[in-house]
This record gives sequence, C-alpha cells and structure tokens, in this order.
Amino acid sequence: MAVKERVGLVVSDKMDKTVVVAVENRAAHQKYGKIVAKTQRYKAHDEENKCRVGDRVRIQETRPLSRTKRWTVTDILTTTAKG
Repeated sequence: MAVKERVGLVVSDKMDKTVVVAVENRAAHQKYGKIVAKTQRYKAHDEENKCRVGDRVRIQETRPLSRTKRWTVTDILTTTAKG
C-alpha cells in the first residue's frame, strides 16, 4: 500500500514538536460545477521544531504518535522570511 503524502501550509507552531498543517483541496461542486476549496487540518510531528507559521511543508502519514497526531513533516519546501 502506498504511503500518503500531502503538501500544505503551517498554520500553527505553538506546540512542542508539533505543527498544524492546513491542506487545501480544490474540486468542482458535484451539481453546480463551481470550484470549491475545502481545507483539512492535520497535526504533524516536527522533531526539531524547525517549521514556522507560513512555511510550505510536505507531510507523510505514519503510525499514531498521540491521540490526534498521525503525520510527520518530511521536508520544508518553502520558508517564510524572518524579521
């Protein structure tokens, strides 16, 4: 079975070794055809606390790490400017 991967934006980094990643999915409405954006938020494990709010990251599904954490950050694609 293939490992699930998602690309999303970090929306919170306030927890220790955990970030909240928002993944946006755009799809056409089944009846009306309008493009609708749905956002799913995942809690992901960030071992070194490197991710910051606004970073674009790739996350990968893993075994349950806590009650709500089932994903890990595999790499940071883009970072936000510090300042």
